Amino acid sequence: MMKEDDLCEKIGFLEGIRISRYGIERVFHLFPEVLGFDVDNRLKPLLGEFLELGFSENMIRDEIIKDPRVLSMELGEMSRCLGLLKTLKCRAPIKDKIFSEGEFRAGFEVKLRVDCLCKQGLIHREAFKILWKEPRLILYEVEEIEKKIDFLVKTMNYKVGCLVEVPEYLGANFDKQILPRYNVLEYLRSQGALEFDVGLKSLIKPSRLRFYNLYVKPYPECEKMFGRFAEGAAIQGRHPVGMWKLFKPQKYAESKEDVNNMKSFMEPLV
Repeated sequence: MMKEDDLCEKIGFLEGIRISRYGIERVFHLFPEVLGFDVDNRLKPLLGEFLELGFSENMIRDEIIKDPRVLSMELGEMSRCLGLLKTLKCRAPIKDKIFSEGEFRAGFEVKLRVDCLCKQGLIHREAFKILWKEPRLILYEVEEIEKKIDFLVKTMNYKVGCLVEVPEYLGANFDKQILPRYNVLEYLRSQGALEFDVGLKSLIKPSRLRFYNLYVKPYPECEKMFGRFAEGAAIQGRHPVGMWKLFKPQKYAESKEDVNNMKSFMEPLV
């Protein structure tokens, strides 16, 4: 249905930023939706925004070839994503990893996570708020985020909106934290051991030790599903085997004279 002139216009735009014929084929193959974008009203203004943000044409070209979905960004979206990144409050190693491939790529990764959260039913403001509270999400694969949300909604029966209040859920390890804790609470509910409803915040935020003391320790049958004391797993002590003997006070045998001295000392007190 597309006219030849329209197709040539898209090719001419990509050639204008010095993308090779092979690169153009790659762009059309990986992101065919770009063929439906208007050059004058969409692609050229987007390129202009990237340039105004300080990115060089060579960098923009390399990023487009690397992931053509860069062209799917709306006008102003990259600016908002970079604004979020500048206000992040997280540990230096996390921030360094976010920017490890450059500022442009970091902004695009934010855009992909925002789209993922919005696709699950959140609005843009909520998605940005979640990413600001839980920056580790920028480092997680989109498929992993979708897996956690799918489990939250379909298995745990929570609404996706609760992630705004408990974004830590998306930052938790699914296999080591979310699933074991959920299994423990479901077992306790089935046995009538829980007389109150445990919300998502109470499931995720307590430390591993606190959750263990509250819900696992009183019920030894839960230890295996929780993984705290897996069968056959040795618990590593703080000190090497036998080291406790060095810290134990030496015991001396009490003589008859020592006993008499203790009695003579205690008799006036009585």
